[in-house]
Amino acid sequence: QVRLVESGGGWVQAGGSLRLSCAASGRILATAAMGWFRQAPGKERVFVAGISWNSGTTDYTDSVKDRFTISRDNAKNTLYLQMNSLKPEDTAVYYCGARWGAIEPSSRTDDYTYWGQGTQVTVSP
Repeated sequence: QVRLVESGGGWVQAGGSLRLSCAASGRILATAAMGWFRQAPGKERVFVAGISWNSGTTDYTDSVKDRFTISRDNAKNTLYLQMNSLKPEDTAVYYCGARWGAIEPSSRTDDYTYWGQGTQVTVSP
């Protein structure tokens, strides 16, 4: 079994930065693609960024390109999301997901096997 725990969320003013972390325990995720999703109140969970097992492939939704950077440290079993130039519309609960048995990321929530509990990010104007 795999357990994912997000951290690093919080409150920040527009233009600020946050770094989210997702620590995995249990089965080693070195061969699993991973991703970050977010869910705003009353809305569906949507894709933010994804990364392949060896960091060779990264993918971003258009609204965060050039502002967010996804990375991973397989030795530490940890996934990261560096968020810069934050905007109020980035406010959401952020979730990390792992695609067990898949090496490439996906933008579909159904393609992810494991999820964390989420961490709240609030960006004020």
